[in-house]
Amino acid sequence: MLRIFLFLCLLNFQLFMHTGVSLTSDGLSLLSLKSAMDDGGGTVFSDWNENDDTPCRWTGISCANISGSSEPRVVGITVSGKNLRGYLPSELGTLVYLRRLNLHGNNIYGSIPDPLFNATSLHSIFLYDNNISGQLPPSICNLPRLQNLDLSNNSLSGTFSKYLRNCRQLQRLILARNKFSGEIPIGVFPELANLEQLDLSSNSFNGSIPEDIGELKSLSGTLNLSFNHFSGRIPKSIGDLALTVSFDLRNNNLSGEIPQTGSFANQGPTAFLNNPMLCGFPLQKSCKNSSNNSSEVQGSSSNEGTNSRKGLKPGFIILICLADAFGVAFIGLVIIYLYWKKKDSGGCSCTGKGKFGGNEKRMFCDFPCISGFPNNESEVESEKGGGGGASGGVSGGEGDLVAIDKGFNFELDELLRASAYVLGKSGLGIVYKVVLGNGIPVAVRRLGEGGEQRYKEFVAEIQAIGRVKHPNVVKLRAYYWAPDEKLLISDFISNGSLTSALHGRNGQPSPSLTWSTRLKIAKGIARGLAYLHECSPRKFVHGDIKPSNILLDNELQPFVSDFGLNRLINITGNNPSSSGGFMGGALPYLKPSQPDRPNNYRAPEARIPGNRPTQKWDVYSFGVVLLELLTGKSPDLSIPTTSTSTEVPDLVRWVRKGFEEQNPLSDMVEPMLLQEIHAKKEVLAVFHVALACTEADPDIRPRMKTVSENIEKIGA
Repeated sequence: MLRIFLFLCLLNFQLFMHTGVSLTSDGLSLLSLKSAMDDGGGTVFSDWNENDDTPCRWTGISCANISGSSEPRVVGITVSGKNLRGYLPSELGTLVYLRRLNLHGNNIYGSIPDPLFNATSLHSIFLYDNNISGQLPPSICNLPRLQNLDLSNNSLSGTFSKYLRNCRQLQRLILARNKFSGEIPIGVFPELANLEQLDLSSNSFNGSIPEDIGELKSLSGTLNLSFNHFSGRIPKSIGDLALTVSFDLRNNNLSGEIPQTGSFANQGPTAFLNNPMLCGFPLQKSCKNSSNNSSEVQGSSSNEGTNSRKGLKPGFIILICLADAFGVAFIGLVIIYLYWKKKDSGGCSCTGKGKFGGNEKRMFCDFPCISGFPNNESEVESEKGGGGGASGGVSGGEGDLVAIDKGFNFELDELLRASAYVLGKSGLGIVYKVVLGNGIPVAVRRLGEGGEQRYKEFVAEIQAIGRVKHPNVVKLRAYYWAPDEKLLISDFISNGSLTSALHGRNGQPSPSLTWSTRLKIAKGIARGLAYLHECSPRKFVHGDIKPSNILLDNELQPFVSDFGLNRLINITGNNPSSSGGFMGGALPYLKPSQPDRPNNYRAPEARIPGNRPTQKWDVYSFGVVLLELLTGKSPDLSIPTTSTSTEVPDLVRWVRKGFEEQNPLSDMVEPMLLQEIHAKKEVLAVFHVALACTEADPDIRPRMKTVSENIEKIGA
């Protein structure tokens, strides 16, 4: 019995020794995080077991083999969005090979412990969306490799200290939505030569914006200083930042005139809103100094005029008035003449006019409204008569084929006799390819059969669409209206849609879609959208930008299609008959289409029922299209056509996560794109444009004009 008792004691001792020393030192440090959470973190840390020999299989832990170490070491902690409640333990600072700490989206409270920064391999700290308080420890810049620091949406306080200039490798500094206050000292920003993103919004910073902020030469995306208490003039040096940088200086106490140098020329009025003392372009508020000076000059001249006219005879005064009236009338006639002459020449400077069916070389422009006047005829004018468009088309009435473009001179009978092929059906009607007698193909869209009492409203919308002329926008040529039939005739673009080019029938991209070609397509789409937003008669919102609505010609030039159709569908309905109507026998039968899939190109606010479309919807959708051009991945949910095809339902989040986790560019970009010389730098620049377009807050997204100008600079 004694021998058995001694054996059991020895076995228990060995088991105790085994369980006590088996877990690595990294594992023991990680267990301090589990212990620091209320209730041990619940099920989140269910597989964090002290009896394991290594933590490398635990949820949220990544390890790597380190030279000089006999076992894998912990290099990453990612436990985000789990609603954990607890504090940050100091023991995490003993993880000397830890590179990435990601605990965002929890309910972590308390301060950031100073010993955490003993983990000198840290290069990325993501603690945003928690409840962390206290001040930012000065020792944070003891981390020699720190590149990404995101502490936004916490309760941190204190000042923007000078010690931050020691974080010389920092690329992203995001301190938004905290309680920081005080002035930002001079001398910090010149030391942050690698900083690419700076977001200090929604704090209580005050004083002047440092003049040396313009020395952030690597900055890209958005410089966000909004919702603070900054005062004084905007430093002109901000204009020295890269032309691709967007500013967000809203809701401060800035004053004086907005500088007009460098990057300021690319900013819209949104960037400067709610600064009551700010004036000058692009705000619709002239500066007081200039207005006061002009009023003083006008006042003095009027006084001199009054004094000089004392004692004039009534007859002479009447003669002067008549002469003035004649002069004003003459000037008015000259202005009207010049306006109509400009209108006849195409409105905006970049019209891309060409004879229908011709082979003229198209003209392209960087941005369509550089000179000339936008075509802003009133809607009352648009409702006059039948079909005369801006180009002087033939007027007509119900039951007529009305040409909007002078180059379209075909009769209805010829259209009826032509061969027709079904291209597809959507909520915007059935689309056919119709080959006319002279061999020229056109696209015929068949709308619904309703709206019999809304003819004038239909014509007004058609004429507004017909006045849109740009080489990257599909041209409407004619229309037909009858009580039981409504047709739109437009150019047929021969090479299919961008969707087909990107994914094809087998899920593989067309070999001709090299990086330079994709960049050309992106630039063309941006130009077309910028024209619709800035130059078109009604400042159109497309509302449905996606690759299937981008058509390509034989030279792979892009054309934006299907714009302005939503109101037409509201007028006519969206259920065109497959056999009825005047054209019923001429156009082939089409089986009912499958229900539309969710549109993952739409902006978050566009998915809320009842929201009114805005141009920022289009900016977001364009950003998603850019990401698809870059990654080759579709955000549409669908059944994969091959084992290698990939659909990413939330493409924006996937890309942002890749940048956040510092994934290699080759992991996100379609492999064939990086084979071209200089492609990597250009691809990265387009990524930055796409991420700016897909900001969740529509006010932060740039205007399409700015987006187009920024893309034009890439690869130029």
